[in-house]
Amino acid sequence: MTLPDIEQTCTELGDRLATYLNDHQITQPLLVGIRTGGVWVADRLQQKLQTGDDVSSLDISFYRDDFTRHGLHPQVKGSELPDSIEDRHIVLVDDVVMSGRTIRAAMNELFDYGRPASITLVSLLDIGRRELPIQPDLTGARLELDNGQLVKLSGPNPMTLTLA
Repeated sequence: MTLPDIEQTCTELGDRLATYLNDHQITQPLLVGIRTGGVWVADRLQQKLQTGDDVSSLDISFYRDDFTRHGLHPQVKGSELPDSIEDRHIVLVDDVVMSGRTIRAAMNELFDYGRPASITLVSLLDIGRRELPIQPDLTGARLELDNGQLVKLSGPNPMTLTLA
């Protein structure tokens, strides 16, 4: 399997996101990346969009539905969001969307900060093994992996993909 070129995929995704935001008349969106890979991708998108706000980050460790089974990841850093996201248009960015559970946890945390006007889900990669009915609005690339196979994004500079 050939993995996509990450820099080219981020550039194309940034172009498509700019068009999407313009078409939906969304100005000054707040980019929120899910730690860690989603933050790296959100930083690349921010370079393209130049929205004026810094990229915010979510650490969803406490919001995961498997928290009691797996415990706390040793590198929990906490979330960095504005005091309120009330009525803000959020662009939620993750590196890989697979089951949908990470996105569900991220949205639960976002709503603890306020009620956003909208949430646009952007993913660098879509693996497509959904367990929940959550779909990205924009995806950089879709990968078909064998059962048990995973893809890992390393970075941030440079960002690289590996299969595991």
